[in-house]
Amino acid sequence: MRNRGTTPHAPRRKALAALSALVLGASLAIALPGQASAAARVDNPYIGATAYVNPDWSARAAAEPGGGVIADEPSFVWMDRIAAIGGTPGARGLRAHLDTAVSQGADLFQVVIYNLPGRDCAALASNGELGPTELGRYKSDYIDPIAAILGDPAYASLRIVTLIEPDSLPNLVTNAGGTAGSTPECATMKANGNYEKGIGYALHTLGALPNVYNYVDAAHHGWLGWDSNFVPAAEQFKKAATVEGASVADVHGFIVNTANYSALKEPHFKVTDSVNGTTVRQSSWVDWNYYVDELSFAQALRTELVRQGFASTIGMLIDTARNGWGGPSRPTGPGPTTSVNAYVDGSRTDRRIHAGNWCNQSGAGVGERPTTAPEPGIDAYVWAKPPGESDGSSKPVDNDEGKGFDRMCDPTYTGNGRNGFNLTGALPDSPVAGHWFSSQFQELLRNANPPLGGGNGGEQDTQAPTAPTALRATAKSSSSVTLAWTASTDNRAVTGYDILRGGAVVGSTASTTFTDTGLSASTAYSYTVRAKDAAGNISAASAALPVTTEAGGGTGTGALKVQYRNTDSSPTDNQIRMSLQVVNTGTTAVNLSTVTARYWFTPDAGASTFATSCDWAVLGCGNVTHGVRTASAPAPGASHYLEAGFGSGTLAAGASTGEIQLRINKSDWSSFQEADDYSRATSTAFTDAPKIGLYLGSTLTWGTAP
Repeated sequence: MRNRGTTPHAPRRKALAALSALVLGASLAIALPGQASAAARVDNPYIGATAYVNPDWSARAAAEPGGGVIADEPSFVWMDRIAAIGGTPGARGLRAHLDTAVSQGADLFQVVIYNLPGRDCAALASNGELGPTELGRYKSDYIDPIAAILGDPAYASLRIVTLIEPDSLPNLVTNAGGTAGSTPECATMKANGNYEKGIGYALHTLGALPNVYNYVDAAHHGWLGWDSNFVPAAEQFKKAATVEGASVADVHGFIVNTANYSALKEPHFKVTDSVNGTTVRQSSWVDWNYYVDELSFAQALRTELVRQGFASTIGMLIDTARNGWGGPSRPTGPGPTTSVNAYVDGSRTDRRIHAGNWCNQSGAGVGERPTTAPEPGIDAYVWAKPPGESDGSSKPVDNDEGKGFDRMCDPTYTGNGRNGFNLTGALPDSPVAGHWFSSQFQELLRNANPPLGGGNGGEQDTQAPTAPTALRATAKSSSSVTLAWTASTDNRAVTGYDILRGGAVVGSTASTTFTDTGLSASTAYSYTVRAKDAAGNISAASAALPVTTEAGGGTGTGALKVQYRNTDSSPTDNQIRMSLQVVNTGTTAVNLSTVTARYWFTPDAGASTFATSCDWAVLGCGNVTHGVRTASAPAPGASHYLEAGFGSGTLAAGASTGEIQLRINKSDWSSFQEADDYSRATSTAFTDAPKIGLYLGSTLTWGTAP
C-alpha cells in the first residue's frame, strides 16, 4: 500500500559468507573495542554487544524485492516446538544457530522460549504441541535440552537473551474467567497452574546459567493497560517468578509488544488530552485504557514491577518489528476536535480497526530498528517477531506443528468480544504461524516508519473495496436511526466505513453497524454507506436506504444521552453486567440528582427479587443509586428495569459522568436469558443506547421506552 522507488538488490551471498559485514550492519552493534564477556552478568546485556543475525531469516528477507535493506538486522530465533531444538527442514536447530553466532563474531544471541503446556489458550493460531497437563514433558523434553545446549562452554562468550513464553501469563489475567475474552482453555490453565509452574521452571533452570538473561513476556498496553489488569498482571508475574525454585533474581527484565502491532509512541495525542470536556480515555479507541502507546506502558509497568518486588535494575524490551505504521495513511498531526472519537481516530498512528486485532494486520509497517538503551528503563528496541513470519493462517491448513486455525486471522470474520466484534483487519492468504508470508513482508517494507533507505518492497494498492450491500435500519426512534449492512471485501482488508446522510458524511465506523443521532421526529432521511481500506481507496456507495423517524411522544429528545457498553460476554449466566455513562449534549449544566437511567430486561425463570451492585464508577459508587423496579406496563423483553441515578452533583455542558459499572443478580442466583432483553446490545465499546431511557425528573429525555 506504500509506494517507494524500486532499487534492485544484488543476489545474497551464499551462506552469508561475509558474516563480518552482517555484524557491522546490525543496528545493535556499537563501536566499542573487544568482544563482550559473559563472565559476569551486566545490567544491560545489549550495551557493548554485537547481536546475532539469523541467516535463515536474512536469506528470505534478502530474496524479497527491496528486502536487503533490513536483511542484516538482528532478530530472535524461535524455539516453538521440541523439534525446533534439533532443527527442521529449512531452519537450523539451536546448536547450529549458536555455532553460527560464534562464527559471526557475535556476542549476543536472542531466543524465544515458547512451548508451554496448553500454549496460548486464547488463540488457536499459536496453539502448541503439548497438552494442558504435559508439564513433565515440557521440563524434560524441552527446557532441559535447551539448558544443556545453552550451558555448553563453547557458548560462554555469548550473552544469551531469552524471551520467556509469550501470551501465557497475561491470559491468566484477562482470559481465564469473567471477561469477553475468556475461554475454557485459559480457565483450565489458571486452575492447574501449569503456566506458572512451567515459567518458574524455565526461569530457575535457565537463570542458573551465568550468561543467560531472562526476559518475561508482559503482553502490551492494549491488553494490560486498564487498571483492572495492570496491577493484577504484575502480581501474576511475581507469582510465576517464585515457584518451581525460581526467584525474582532469575528475571532480568520484561518484554512488551511481542509479535504485536501497538505503536511505540503516539506523537499526536496523549491519554491526558480532552476534547470539548470529554477525555481521550472515553474515546472508543482508547476505551478507558490508561496508556495509548508501548513506551509509556513499558516504563510504567517497570515501576510497578519494582514495587511488586522485582529488582530495581530490571530493564524492559519493546518489540518494534511491526509497529511502525508509516506510509501515506500515517497522520501528520492531531485529528479534528469535533468529537473525542474524531480527534483520536484522526491522531493515532496505529491504524488497526481495533486494538484487539493481532493477526497479520493490514497497513502495518516495520518500526524502529533494533536499538540499545533508547529511553530510560528500556534496555533495547528489539525484533522479537521477525518481519515476514506469519501470525497464523487465514484458512484452515493441515500441519504437524500443533497450530490451529484462528478466525482472527480470517479477514472476513466479523470478530468477537476480544476485538469489540469488529472485522479482524487481517491480510488474506496467510500461511501457518511462523511460516514465510511474502505479501506481508512487502507491506511491512512499504509502511516502515522510520522510512527505510533503498528498496521499495512492492507496488501501491490502488484497488477499492466492494460496495457494502443489504443496508437496512435495525432500530429507529424520533431522534435516531440504527443502521446495519453486509461487510465489503478488499484485496487487502477493509479498514472502515463512512456513513452518509443525504450525501454528506455523518460518521465513520470500523464495524458494520452505526447509530445516527440528533435527528428530527417524523422526518424522512436517505442513507448510503461506503467502504475504505488502509491505502485510502474508497468503494462505490451502497444502494440508498430511505428511513423516516418515529413521531415524538414516547421518545426522549432532550439534551442528555446515555451510552452503554456490554461487559458480559455470556447472555445466559446468573448476572447481567453493563457499563453506562451519561453525556450532557446541551449548553447548560444539569443537576445529576434529577437524572435516572432505565435499563429494561426480563428475569425469565427463578426468583423475582433482585440485588444490584456498582462495581466501579468515575464519580464513585457512593454517589450512584441503583435498584430494580417492575415496569408499570410490561412489554416483550421489558418486564423490569434497572434504575440508576445519582445522589448529588452537576454535569457540565459537554461533559460525561464517566463509566459506571453495574451488575444485577436474582436473589436465588438463577440464570438469565438476556438475548431478548429490550435494552441489551452487544457493543463492547461505548455507543449511544437508544433503548436505554434517560429521565430528567419524570420526563423521558433520551431513548425510546418499550
